[in-house]
Amino acid sequence: MASSTDSNVKGENSQVSYKKYINTKTDRVLQSKKHANDIFDVIEYLQSEKDKEVIFATNACSKVFCQLFYRGDLYVGDLPEEEDLVNGDRSAEEKYRIFMRHRYSNCVELLLENIGHKAFQVKETSLCALMKFVAAEGKHPLQNLDEHYNFPRELLQTLVEHLLSEKEDMSLLISRFQEFLEMDDVRYYVMSSVRDNIYRVMGRNKKVSVEHKRAFEQMWLVFLKFKLPSNMYKKILVILHESIMPQMSDPTLLIDFLSAAYDIGGAISLLSLNGLFILIHKHNLDYPDFYKKLYSLLDPSIFHVKYRARFFHLVNIFLSSTHLPAYLVAAFVKRFARLSLTAPPTSLLILLPFICNLIRRHPSCRVLIHRPSTPCDDPYVMEEEDPAQCHALESSLWEIKTLQKHYHPDVAKAAMKINEPLTEQEDDISELLELSTFELMERELKAERKTIPLEFDTATELLKSSREVLGVHFSLE
Repeated sequence: MASSTDSNVKGENSQVSYKKYINTKTDRVLQSKKHANDIFDVIEYLQSEKDKEVIFATNACSKVFCQLFYRGDLYVGDLPEEEDLVNGDRSAEEKYRIFMRHRYSNCVELLLENIGHKAFQVKETSLCALMKFVAAEGKHPLQNLDEHYNFPRELLQTLVEHLLSEKEDMSLLISRFQEFLEMDDVRYYVMSSVRDNIYRVMGRNKKVSVEHKRAFEQMWLVFLKFKLPSNMYKKILVILHESIMPQMSDPTLLIDFLSAAYDIGGAISLLSLNGLFILIHKHNLDYPDFYKKLYSLLDPSIFHVKYRARFFHLVNIFLSSTHLPAYLVAAFVKRFARLSLTAPPTSLLILLPFICNLIRRHPSCRVLIHRPSTPCDDPYVMEEEDPAQCHALESSLWEIKTLQKHYHPDVAKAAMKINEPLTEQEDDISELLELSTFELMERELKAERKTIPLEFDTATELLKSSREVLGVHFSLE
């Protein structure tokens, strides 16, 4: 029950700020056990409709219960029901600890609810308070166990469940949570919790006991078994080769996921190339029809996806081997040449030297440069999906000849190189991979040009000059 002082303070609450009120209650709880009931008033603010009050109360609760952990004022062991305290023969000290342990449980429940609060600041403050409690429970366990160190797995697992919400986007809060993963024990138990929660979210229930690396591997393998939305596929594939595969004891277990992603098509197929390349070249994985599938990815969309640079970088690596058959390289060269007819200038400035580099590596493909041909008698079959059946080696690069008359001078200049004897030194296309249309325009505008004498005055003030047509009929206001 609240004391007379409590009612006086609460009565004055309308005249003093909520900060002063909460601070007063917090100080009273920490100063004397006879004011233990004041903790109810602090916890009550965790349900306030005002975000600032919730945040302030959260920090106050964090302060109170961390102090109680340090003092040993929370009951340790299986927590008795509060109703049992009335008729029990426990000491006043034990009753106090049981009472405060129940208040701690109430506080944790409300903070977990606030993880789903509409205001991010409330979410973030609740998350930080809960992680302080995780640290406090780790140092001062609430269960009597023989273990030297007892990690609060249940609290962390419950927190992870709330972070993996099925109803709302928690990505921003999860980003904030990442700093806590720098601690080894937190990272280990989070991975285990995520693995278990994947089954919960996906409608399954299976648990596996593992160590750190095995836990990481199992977590991802379980998650990647399920059908994912396309945006999730992309996010995973972007980080897979750098952040996931190196941490796995057996990266070849990802072959099913990467194969399925490769078959989806579009940007997802492009992004899966990185992982497949690592499995093929570093883990000696045999992937039948790899080049056939890679060839089928070559369509106009490759010039417009934001992963264009990565795609060309990987294709350059895949086609770097001098042991590839001539028909295969010729098929890629011809397919790129045909796609160049509708590609934007920024892509053409990558594509033209790229084609020249492929021919440099594979001299048997030089016949494509020298053989006379026209669009009418071209034997190449663009629609053929099998590079062995498209007759590319029987064709020519008339498309490049066409680009020599391109409207952009840089493209026309690059296309003209096909007329000259190709040197053995390959062109460096690394700086061109990230070239954007804006950068191309900036480069063109900054280029120096010779002044050409004209027979008329350059227009500088079209709407002001009385000698110009626009100046006669219009004016700026």
